[in-house]
Amino acid sequence: MPQDSASSMADDPADRQLFESLKEFHPAGKGCWSGVSDADWNDWRWQLKNRVTRLEQLEKLLPTLTAEERAGAILARSKLAMAVPPYYFNLIDSADENCPIRRQVIPRAEETTTAPWEMSDPCGEDSHSPVPGLVHRYPDRVLFLVTDRCAAYCRYCTRSRMVSNAAGYDFHPEFERQIEYIEQTNSIRDVLLSGGDALLLSDDKLEYLLSRLRAIKHIEFLRIGTRIPIFLPQRITPALCEMLKKFHPLFVSIHANHPRELTTEVRAGLERMADAGIPLGNQSVLLKHVNDSPVIMKALVQKLLMCRVRPYYVYQCDLIAGSAHLRTSVRRGLEIMEQLRGHTTGYAVPQYVIDAPGGGGKVPVNPQYVLSHNHDRVVIRNFEGKIFEYPEKADGTPLCAAPTDIEEPEFA
Repeated sequence: MPQDSASSMADDPADRQLFESLKEFHPAGKGCWSGVSDADWNDWRWQLKNRVTRLEQLEKLLPTLTAEERAGAILARSKLAMAVPPYYFNLIDSADENCPIRRQVIPRAEETTTAPWEMSDPCGEDSHSPVPGLVHRYPDRVLFLVTDRCAAYCRYCTRSRMVSNAAGYDFHPEFERQIEYIEQTNSIRDVLLSGGDALLLSDDKLEYLLSRLRAIKHIEFLRIGTRIPIFLPQRITPALCEMLKKFHPLFVSIHANHPRELTTEVRAGLERMADAGIPLGNQSVLLKHVNDSPVIMKALVQKLLMCRVRPYYVYQCDLIAGSAHLRTSVRRGLEIMEQLRGHTTGYAVPQYVIDAPGGGGKVPVNPQYVLSHNHDRVVIRNFEGKIFEYPEKADGTPLCAAPTDIEEPEFA
């Protein structure tokens, strides 16, 4: 029977204190960039121009840099570039080698170790690409890649083969060919703009693409997948939100992995998007020493709701080459989901999925709540481990008469 995780967390003062501290909102501040004017600091273009991209900068800003991180920063030039905006860099705890922010964006030497089962394209996107920059893996929707650039480069990136161009993938979207394919494929009703990060495009270029897609009669709604609200909240300007609201129904999926990423600046940017009528969802990746903890994950999903963002997916980390040091087990993921369901509102419980290696698509992975389904009943358990029976024939038809041997459950 599963442990009542809500009670155990409540009974552990250290867990409770950690949980409450993680749910607080704090500004990132300027940190090492205290001399920068407010006008520059709040300009997303200044943030991009002044990203931390070189080892010399890391050594100056992060005195506790480890040998593994130093080697990783050197090797990143030929694998996946390093780039961290000053705003996001300020969230790093320089005293903690396993800081959850640090592990996500600072390269490590372990990235060069590749297991036989790891892949450069774990989701099989290239094999489902009818034209360059377009992935058509599901019947009614396509992934529209608009750029290979991001504000920062996640070290577990599924598209590390192409983003930043450090590995020489030489990605060049062909917007006209991408749009032409969508126009000619009537089964497509949903287009997801991603990359790289679509919100790195200028307002004008993004508006042009959205206008072209919205003009296609069989496109019902549009989506943008972005980590910009987390890495670069300065980009979420009133002007951007005013432009985006012209293309409803438009959904935005953000990507936050740890509650410390949800600062007061991020919350303000997300509220601007929500006020523009944009439904917001969050996609997290389960990562070792980042969010593979029920306490951290529960704080994250509850804090997301406070930002008006619905937790949408938790992904098992893809089998991207060089990511073993960041992956945690599926068993651990199931344990975390077990300790969310029933212990927080259903709005806060995301779907745990594995993107099937090789291009099989998202496969839901859930704790086992159906214990058996025999000739006249479905035996189920709830989040507390209590057993219940639902009368139903094995073929799914309702029973004409209630079974006579079903006993009332005993509650502890």
